[in-house]
Amino acid sequence: MDTFTLNKIAGAVLGTLLIVIGSMIISRMIYEPHEAASEHGAEHAVADDGGASHDMADEAMDMAMDAAEAISLGALIAAADADAGKKVAKKCGACHSFEEGGANKIGPNLWDIVGRPVASAADFGYSNAMAAMGGSWDFAGLEAFVADPKATVPGTKMSFAGVKKPGQRADLLAYLRSLSVAPAALPE
Repeated sequence: MDTFTLNKIAGAVLGTLLIVIGSMIISRMIYEPHEAASEHGAEHAVADDGGASHDMADEAMDMAMDAAEAISLGALIAAADADAGKKVAKKCGACHSFEEGGANKIGPNLWDIVGRPVASAADFGYSNAMAAMGGSWDFAGLEAFVADPKATVPGTKMSFAGVKKPGQRADLLAYLRSLSVAPAALPE
């Protein structure tokens, strides 16, 4: 073999290694941003693109809810942004309606859901698991259900995976609270 062929083989091997290692670094940056940043003491900077301040607020709310055993759910909802919650609720709009007197879709109408008895929407066929749940939709129950519907009510027909970010859940709960003529009082 001549030198040129050996150089091509070495270049191909080194190029492949560079792509693999670069991909690993980039994937860690994407899928483990909080751990990688905290390991290196890095701070997050967000460019001002119109939504940056809300992104920073979401991140702050997420951190607050993750570490907030001492902070009440009521305080988190009071600090949440109902307008941002309306944007989060667009995910729900495919299956639920939100207007007063709105029709049930694949899921029940969510107008005045906070404080309403579970499985009580007229003319809606709830799953047996949801019908057997009983009680009323308080903030804690809604927060748990919105976070992970299948784990909260095993056997529910709702196929939605849940809203994973605590800040978005707080915003969504603030929005759902606003869907009432007389919004429910915030929990202690």
